[in-house]
Amino acid sequence: MGDLKSFIPEGNISDKWTNHKFNMKLINPANKRKYKLIVVGTGLAGASAAATLGQLGYEVEAFTFHDSARRAHSIAAQGGINASKNYQNDGDSVFRLFYDTVKGGDFRSREANVHRLAEVSESIIDQCVAQGVPFARDYGGLLDNRSFGGAQVSRTFYAKGQTGQQLLLGAYSALNKEVAKGTVKLYSRKEMVDLVVIDGKARGIIVRDLETGAIEKYSAHAVIIATGGYGNVFFLSTNAMNSNATASWRAHKRGAYFGNPCFTQIHPTCLPVHGEGQSKLTLMSESLRNDGRIWVSKTKGDMRSPDQIPEEERDYYLERKYPSFGNLSPRDISSRSAKEVVDDGRGAQGQEAVYLDFKDAINRLGKHAIEEKYGNLFEIYETITGENPYKLPMKIYPAPHYTMGGLWVDYNLMSNLPGLFVLGEANFSDHGANRLGASALMQGLADGYFVIPYTIGNYLAEDKPELLPTDHEEFSKHEKEFDELVDKLMSINGKTTVDTFHKKLGRIMWNKVGMARNEKGLNEAIKEISELREEFWKDLKLVGTKDGVNQTLERAGRVVDYLELGELMAVDALDRNESCGAHFREEYQTGEGEAKRNDEDYTYVSAWEFKDLGRWELHKEDLDFEYVKLATRSYK
Repeated sequence: MGDLKSFIPEGNISDKWTNHKFNMKLINPANKRKYKLIVVGTGLAGASAAATLGQLGYEVEAFTFHDSARRAHSIAAQGGINASKNYQNDGDSVFRLFYDTVKGGDFRSREANVHRLAEVSESIIDQCVAQGVPFARDYGGLLDNRSFGGAQVSRTFYAKGQTGQQLLLGAYSALNKEVAKGTVKLYSRKEMVDLVVIDGKARGIIVRDLETGAIEKYSAHAVIIATGGYGNVFFLSTNAMNSNATASWRAHKRGAYFGNPCFTQIHPTCLPVHGEGQSKLTLMSESLRNDGRIWVSKTKGDMRSPDQIPEEERDYYLERKYPSFGNLSPRDISSRSAKEVVDDGRGAQGQEAVYLDFKDAINRLGKHAIEEKYGNLFEIYETITGENPYKLPMKIYPAPHYTMGGLWVDYNLMSNLPGLFVLGEANFSDHGANRLGASALMQGLADGYFVIPYTIGNYLAEDKPELLPTDHEEFSKHEKEFDELVDKLMSINGKTTVDTFHKKLGRIMWNKVGMARNEKGLNEAIKEISELREEFWKDLKLVGTKDGVNQTLERAGRVVDYLELGELMAVDALDRNESCGAHFREEYQTGEGEAKRNDEDYTYVSAWEFKDLGRWELHKEDLDFEYVKLATRSYK
């Protein structure tokens, strides 16, 4: 039996959130001013939470390591945001969005959280339109929609290929309004490096000023972490270079459980790796799969230009394998299918790549229509590759993208540490073993605008935590411990750069904890990561000083965390003897190469408690499926 309490409300799933909101304790407006809240991260989840909580009257301190809150990585989301508005009258509903999300996550998410997400999705769109987000519109003036993977309805709202940027500008404007009013104090270029836990409760944070190097202490009644995912553990990923896991990982080492760390998404629609010196990968929006057809040659080792390969010699493998969903099959399935054909020797012109072809769509709709939908994405592709995707198919290949795992939270988005709340990609809660496209933006804004304002108030009203002074001995102890970590890093004086260690870790992770895993490879990964970590602490070379700007020191602190997190990801993947969603164990598959779940033994959330370096204790939260019955996923 699981030993974690998720505090899911009683009642019918469609009534749980409504009843829970009514039954939660409230704080009157005058008393809200007495509470100080810290929000770490200013992406969609963090900016929306800080703005909303500030507007409610709380005293909010928001932290970003960027020079501007609007540089958060949420801007990179291109394709859209899901919501069950059903303007098309094509059969969508709150329940269908809920159903698709649970099924898409391969039955490893919490039903109550997912249904709440589907419920508030409609309010998100209304909020963003009111903020001026320029969503695309159809000929009648209604907001337009397009399809994304894992759904047979059109529910994805979009602003060309810039949806994340436009949504963040909306949240950023709301945040700035509260900054101007004085309800939110915004701190830029400050990185959270530790969580202060006193008597088992989150009481504040330690930050490093990235311009001066000064270590600073901040106290609050509650702390909210909204710092995104940990995909950069792979080194090469679609994430921005500075995206990192430090805030979450340092909180984990202070007692917050880490949920499902092995559930990491490999996005099928990225530009292939083009050189050893590459530092990140570029995402091509999943929305392109609406009109682009994915294929490879039927012949192994075919080096012909794609326009020289006749139609009858092309294998549209997703359409062949999954006729109901075709090119819009879920990301985990699409990524593994691309790997299969490349491993079979049929990659595009001998490369680790497949074709994404718009020829049929251009012939059917006209070039102008494709330009209207995807013009900026096509420009990005041509700028990077030098090839014109209107004339030749794009070349794409899977790459690390999103992390479904994260700090464990209950229904109220609070971790097992009272007073520590976790929002957006930083928590594990809504996507199970695979996230459907266009659901990340939905979750970030749902958590920030419509969930945390209720649940954090309930915690404050019930618990009535006190605001501790930053000269408390525990604050000073945490400050000293981080200062000692910095001194230790600076004193190693070895010969190997931070990026070299990060690249070595990334290769281990991609090869052995990537799209496909097996027992032998995972055991090797655990051993190799441990050895690499030892080498890191003996041979790291840092330049500069700890005072002032030192980006090599910043990266070193983050790689310290990756070298520990990577091991836990492998431990979690080794422990889960099944294939589900993005977690594909080669030993557990059907005769047709599909994922083979083990519902009898693994229908639970894996929540890991940090004990010591390389040692964790597993806690389990059992998952019950009352409204979407457990079944083998089929997209055929």
